[in-house]
Amino acid sequence: MQNAQRRLASTATAQKLKPTIPLSSVRTFPPPQALKPKDSKSPIFFDSDTWAASQPPPPAAVTAFAHRVGLGKLTTSPKLIQQACTHESITLPYSKLHPNKPLPLTNTNLATLGNSLLGLFATEFVHASYPHLPTRVVKAAVSAYVGPTTCADVAREMGAAPLLRWYRAPNTLLRPAVLHHEALSSVSRALTALVYQERSIEAAKSFAHNYFLSREIDLRAMIKFTNPKKALALTVEKFGREKPISRLLKETGRFSVSPVFVVGIYSGQDKLGEGFGSSLSMAEFRAAEDALQRLYLTRTPPDQLRLPSQTFTGDVFGNLSSLKSTPYIPGELGHAEVNYGSAGRSSIVNPANRTLSEEELEED
Repeated sequence: MQNAQRRLASTATAQKLKPTIPLSSVRTFPPPQALKPKDSKSPIFFDSDTWAASQPPPPAAVTAFAHRVGLGKLTTSPKLIQQACTHESITLPYSKLHPNKPLPLTNTNLATLGNSLLGLFATEFVHASYPHLPTRVVKAAVSAYVGPTTCADVAREMGAAPLLRWYRAPNTLLRPAVLHHEALSSVSRALTALVYQERSIEAAKSFAHNYFLSREIDLRAMIKFTNPKKALALTVEKFGREKPISRLLKETGRFSVSPVFVVGIYSGQDKLGEGFGSSLSMAEFRAAEDALQRLYLTRTPPDQLRLPSQTFTGDVFGNLSSLKSTPYIPGELGHAEVNYGSAGRSSIVNPANRTLSEEELEED
């Protein structure tokens, strides 16, 4: 029996408890379910992984984590932090091991609220910083800032992985299995909602900007064009500028194996973009891409950045004396991206592809 107990202890510690949860914090170890009664001849079936997943982290570890991420003064009790680190999947093994005890509090509602708050803060930040960015790129940028992968990375960097309580149940017809990064991403969302619940929306916004929106995201890689020359021509026409013209600026090795051409695109006397390539068409393609990226990636200076959520600090109906910061000055809305390559199923008629009706032909 001594060998079996040692094997059980080493397995549970290596797989679930992690080094931050010592066995001394567990009330009874080994648990009664793992011990076979002396008068029983039937074998016992005990899952050490399930038992280890249901064990709460020690209060000292939770308190240390709260102070490490700057939430030590959020509440005097570590129960809220422990609830933020408890995924709803833990209720299944916990109810089997402890049928007579109430289920632990999970972060389901907090994670849902935190997801909405992070989406609000990230959307207004991306839209105010890049007013001309296309809609699909805005969505991709918001996912890059506060998506599931980023939320899991933030929680892991905070040190919340050892405190996470979750259980990977098998796949069912109605619900897939919960992966580790999915459960871990709920922790950072729940912490955001916890700051909003216990403090204010300004504190939650500051928390989101410090841990999520302060990261550098490569937006250039998210902007792709199928026909940048046509998109640039329609964009220039929307702004009322002259039609773009491609000009060969430099070239070398035209009759060699590896030629290089440098092409610039101009609208009147203004140079819109420049690109290079091993052929004239490739250089022209890249030059059109460069011109569109210069427009879409035009960023608002940080000292002029104004977020709509700044109105939450005071009266939005004109009482500027109650504002804690400078009065909110809304920024200019950027032009929407041009639509091209439509299949013709939309109700919007492109003037370039518009066909005249029989009555209009007769009038002409």
